[in-house]
Formats: sequence, structure tokens, C-alpha cells
Amino acid sequence: MEGIQFLTNDKGRKVAVLIDLRKYGELWEDLYDSLTARRRAREPRESLESVKKRLRKRPKMNG
Repeated sequence: MEGIQFLTNDKGRKVAVLIDLRKYGELWEDLYDSLTARRRAREPRESLESVKKRLRKRPKMNG
């Protein structure tokens, strides 16, 4: 596939990938977001109301 290269180990197994971000930057962002979401799936959740409450307590920036 043009714009994608694989790095292999001494046994010929793919161990890394090089992605042309000019060509596949948006795809990489989607993949990265998906991996981040999976990694954080078991983290504790915070309700929207508690986030709003915490943000209201912060001093306003720039005005």
C-alpha cells in the first residue's frame, strides 16, 4: 500500500508501521483516538454534571 511501510524483525514478522501522515493523517487520528478510548475504557467515569460544577468553580480566563 502506498504511503505505508512495515518494519520487520529478523524473523520477518511485522513489528512496526510507518504511515505517511500527509496522505493518511486523518486515518491515523481516528486510529489513535480509538486506541486511546480502549486504553481508558476501564477508568472511572465522571458525570457531566460534576464536570460542569467543577468548571464553574474555576476562575475565568481572559475576561
